[in-house]
Amino acid sequence: MELQGKKIILLVEETYNDREFWYPYYRLKEAGAQVTVVGPQAGMHYAGAAGIKVTADKGAKETKAADFDGLVIPGGYAPDRMRRHPAMVNLVREMAESGKIVAAICHAGWMLASAEVINGRTVTGFFAIKDDLVHAGARYVDQEVAVDGNLITSRTPDDLPAFLRAIIQGLAA
Repeated sequence: MELQGKKIILLVEETYNDREFWYPYYRLKEAGAQVTVVGPQAGMHYAGAAGIKVTADKGAKETKAADFDGLVIPGGYAPDRMRRHPAMVNLVREMAESGKIVAAICHAGWMLASAEVINGRTVTGFFAIKDDLVHAGARYVDQEVAVDGNLITSRTPDDLPAFLRAIIQGLAA
């Protein structure tokens, strides 16, 4: 189990993309990682776009970047809701600035832009947020996964296998 002993944050908010949440959740657990679901508030239930609910293990305010090895942000419209919570944005910023793995797929690039961690970095994401990423200073590439140091990004659910391979490789290093 290549990620035994690794602790990963998986962010959640209303209208998350179900595939982009559950695929990483189970794939990271399968690799041996401890996955902690973090939302705006601990114990709250958040529904995905398909209606599947997940309960946050911890709230963002009580979650410390120093206690974790990586963070994954699923897409859907949840990132637009996540960035309305300063504690969630600060958590992403702290993880990125401390050199820990920060992975974002689809619309999750909105969180990276709000956390101000993509200026001068190479990223990808859903094509509809390309302008947002570029305006935040990123160099946008249209490919299934982009790895720029500790930052890992992907475009759509179709890219999930490559996205998770890159995350696991980054965490195992």
